Amino acid sequence: MAAMDPDQVSRAFVDHYYNTFDANRAGLVSLYQDASMLTFEGQQFQGAPNIANKLNSLPFQQCKHNISTVDCQPSGAHGGMLVFVSGILQLPGEEHPLKFSQMFHLVPTAEGSLFVLNDIFRLNYA
Repeated sequence: MAAMDPDQVSRAFVDHYYNTFDANRAGLVSLYQDASMLTFEGQQFQGAPNIANKLNSLPFQQCKHNISTVDCQPSGAHGGMLVFVSGILQLPGEEHPLKFSQMFHLVPTAEGSLFVLNDIFRLNYA
């Protein structure tokens, strides 16, 4: 198997993640596994079902993410990667978008794809 370019993979992942979040949030559950952990505004959620419940319970049904930056570093000897994202989140009816930062630790599966092992999300109010 050819080595993956971390920058290309991370950008493809980011496009897929936020397009799915904005259009069909429930579809994100397949990106997580039982070992996955989400820290959302300081609250921790372990495992794909708990993460999906948190994301689906957010107090808005529609939103639009606009990504400003994507930074990536290889992580570990088996093809994992750290992905740091910054951008803005526009909610319907809200005049001002919200700035956010999100970090993903992507880890390869036995099948050759990647899953989200760690996910940290924060709104940036400053």
